[in-house]
Amino acid sequence: METKELTTLEEVKIYSDPYRLKILNVLGRMGRAATVKEVADKIGDVPAKVHYHMKKLERIGLVKMVSTKEINGIIAKYYEPFAGSIKINHEKNESEPIVKELMRSETHKLLAELFDQNRDFFFKQMSLQHKTESMLTTTSLFMTDDEANDLYKKVDELLKPYKKMRENEDCHKYEFFATNVRHYDENL
Repeated sequence: METKELTTLEEVKIYSDPYRLKILNVLGRMGRAATVKEVADKIGDVPAKVHYHMKKLERIGLVKMVSTKEINGIIAKYYEPFAGSIKINHEKNESEPIVKELMRSETHKLLAELFDQNRDFFFKQMSLQHKTESMLTTTSLFMTDDEANDLYKKVDELLKPYKKMRENEDCHKYEFFATNVRHYDENL
């Protein structure tokens, strides 16, 4: 599994923007390469705005253009989201406390946005009139750092076949949100 490491404040700010997270979410749900226009239609916004944010994501490697196609004399560019894991590396900024704190702040904003999106989706589905399949779990795990990294890779590999929409099957969409954080304060 490939890992994209974000090490600068600019990269983390680009990634943590709620609108850009929405673009990445839409691209991921589409399960195929898509044009800016297709993403804009799904979001309900103008292509120019999506294009601006898509270029920012492309610059830091979170989306990439994978093909082009001429449609009615216009070159359509097809983009895919980065398929690996994304790691925010605060350690590269140890010598600059202000930058490190800003990185933490942006990471906090990112996690809060991801949590809010998933929480809102969870409760929206729970409020529907039909039967909703949902699960919620939390547990403490005890493992070495190597085991924790191995677990993350195994979970990512386990989820891989389910990340793209499959045609002609009785598939339903489920949202999956998980965090894995090492405790450094044993009193927590």
